[in-house]
Amino acid sequence: MAQRVVVTLSDDIEGGEASETVIFGLDGKSYEIDLNPANAKKLRKALAPFMAAGRKQTNASKNGKTRVTYRHTSLAPDAAAVRAWAQAHKLAVPARGRIPKRVYEAFHAAS
Repeated sequence: MAQRVVVTLSDDIEGGEASETVIFGLDGKSYEIDLNPANAKKLRKALAPFMAAGRKQTNASKNGKTRVTYRHTSLAPDAAAVRAWAQAHKLAVPARGRIPKRVYEAFHAAS
């Protein structure tokens, strides 16, 4: 005996018949939603400005999950300038190595 299985998608927003499953991600999580053509178009239109301004993520780990990479993008002042400023203002700062956070905070407060 042969069987025939029919899968019918239901629009997750309006409840009618859906034509596609749309997969998207936000905050490191992936989502999928079944939508009719009109709702799929609305979703893509709503996300378009964010996708245009964003970067595609291409890093994938061995198990197929996406890795999130964070980059420090703020501009820190030149360490040599902070060290010289601290020494001129009689703050304890090591001649080499890492500058303490309190020194950077004082430098920013004085700016």
